[in-house]
Amino acid sequence: MPESNVYALSAIASLIAALLVAKLWVRLSRGDLPGAGFWGFYLRILLGFLLAAAVVFGYRALLYM
Repeated sequence: MPESNVYALSAIASLIAALLVAKLWVRLSRGDLPGAGFWGFYLRILLGFLLAAAVVFGYRALLYM
């Protein structure tokens, strides 16, 4: 498998994980799940890292075409 395809799949996986974390954060902030204090902060940081990873992997996939 070419290296650019691996980076593209990693970008897609990071984006899907970021969307799932964002959905979990919204449910937590609405009060559907308990523990909004610490977990809300943790999920926002995790969401930022996952979005940054998706951008970096996407850029690398385009760079190695």
